[in-house]
Amino acid sequence: SLPAGAEQPPPEGVPECAGPEEPGGRAGRRLRTAFSAEQLSTLESSFQRQQYLGAAERRRLAGRMRLSEVQIKTWFQNRRMKLKRQL
Repeated sequence: SLPAGAEQPPPEGVPECAGPEEPGGRAGRRLRTAFSAEQLSTLESSFQRQQYLGAAERRRLAGRMRLSEVQIKTWFQNRRMKLKRQL
């Protein structure tokens, strides 16, 4: 069982990537995004409709889900690779 609040998206102040000046962090290396169950559900249903998102659809999803466009784009890339491995 998940602890209370585990499905909440991270607060706005949570850094999305490690800066080049962070100790021990390689330049430009992004931290792993922990998507909430609700975000994953939305992403999966979008993926079922279409495996490739246009820029407008990516912007719309990012705004609706409070994620960056890069996070959306990367999730779709990874999901297409997962599908390819399964086939």
